[in-house]
Amino acid sequence: MANFVLNAAAREEAVQGKGSSRRLRLQAKVPAIIYGGEAAPVAVTLELRQLVKFLENNSFFEEVIEIDVDGKVESVKIQALQRHPAKNTPMHADFKRA
Repeated sequence: MANFVLNAAAREEAVQGKGSSRRLRLQAKVPAIIYGGEAAPVAVTLELRQLVKFLENNSFFEEVIEIDVDGKVESVKIQALQRHPAKNTPMHADFKRA
């Protein structure tokens, strides 16, 4: 059982790219991707507030995380995290299926 459960919403191809990601960040959301394993990569959107809360705990980077993508739960580990250079807020996250 994972200690961390993130709620996410899947993004369509029309809502991907630089402009769409900027609009998401203005709404206090973080674009992310889940990849690896047999399944196809899934682009998702995370809540900034929830992600920042989990990032304060160092075990978030070591343990398996569960991401609830529109009712389907994915077990993942964080692979990469991009932060804003001045504000230090998360800008994008990569998750790899465990």
